[in-house]
Amino acid sequence: MNKLLSKKEGFTLIELMIVVAIIGILAAIAIPAFINYVKRSKTSEAGANLKSLFQGAAAYYEAENWGLALVAPGSNASASTHCTVDSATMDGNTSGNPGDAKQVINWQDETAAASYAALNFAPADPIYYMYNVVTATTTGACGTAANDATVYDFTAVGDLDGDDVNSTFTLRAGTNNDNALYRAPGINAADPLE
Repeated sequence: MNKLLSKKEGFTLIELMIVVAIIGILAAIAIPAFINYVKRSKTSEAGANLKSLFQGAAAYYEAENWGLALVAPGSNASASTHCTVDSATMDGNTSGNPGDAKQVINWQDETAAASYAALNFAPADPIYYMYNVVTATTTGACGTAANDATVYDFTAVGDLDGDDVNSTFTLRAGTNNDNALYRAPGINAADPLE
């Protein structure tokens, strides 16, 4: 009985080093995968907000926005526009450079607030990306020409890891044969996980 009580068992140093090495290898694989997973989840904001901008632009495009101050009495309605007043660049109330932290946009101080309000776009939640709306400059793109390939370019620019390399997502919209606004089938992404 004394022999059984005096015999102590434990792990050898080699066994402990093997376990530590296995944990290190698993961590080396899991941590970068987790970081990329978090970045991919953050990029979902860009797609959702670009689609929201398109929906607002489509509603604005279908509405009658005549700009009566520009139409002379007795003239035709060719001065009407289906696009927002101008292109809009979100400055984020700061330098306009996106960062790795979310920003709350103060829409009262936003320089392009009127254009975003026309598109019914004013997220109250903090956002990672800065959004830009570029209206086509070609003649007739905003209401007088059907089959125009590009009427709007909606862009989201972000820097999810703070390394001054931006990721860019672009959604394009044009007009079809019926002069209705439609969107491109996908969102073009450049460096999506930067």
